[in-house]
Amino acid sequence: MSKPGGLRRFIRFAAVGAVGTLAHYALLLVLVEGSGASPLAGATAGFVLGAVVNYTLARLLVFDSDRAHAEALPRFFVVAAMGLGWTALLMTLFVDFAGLHYLAAQVVTTALLLLWHYAGNALWTFHRRTKPAGSRSPARGGN
Repeated sequence: MSKPGGLRRFIRFAAVGAVGTLAHYALLLVLVEGSGASPLAGATAGFVLGAVVNYTLARLLVFDSDRAHAEALPRFFVVAAMGLGWTALLMTLFVDFAGLHYLAAQVVTTALLLLWHYAGNALWTFHRRTKPAGSRSPARGGN
């Protein structure tokens, strides 16, 4: 890969995010349409499922991180939790106040949060630590 914040990595992140988003939307639809849950509850549950899928795939396919899971996973969920707060706020604003259909609201919310999640994960969750010259990397994926 060329440079840490390259366009190719962002595109891979977006593709991984699309898989997580598919899981998110599938659960959203099942809960709202199939079980009668509120759009906010469905969006929240879908967000959590999408976050688990995104962490797993981003770690494997997007970021060449030397952080152990015990360090990266809590960081990932801090970024995701902040995104969840934004999701709850935006869904409430778009559905309850603006009157958008919950699926349209979710699409807009997802688009707005893509850059947030990429930046948070690239700059903090999976950011490569600088190593002194000649030092060896610890084993990847520890813990």
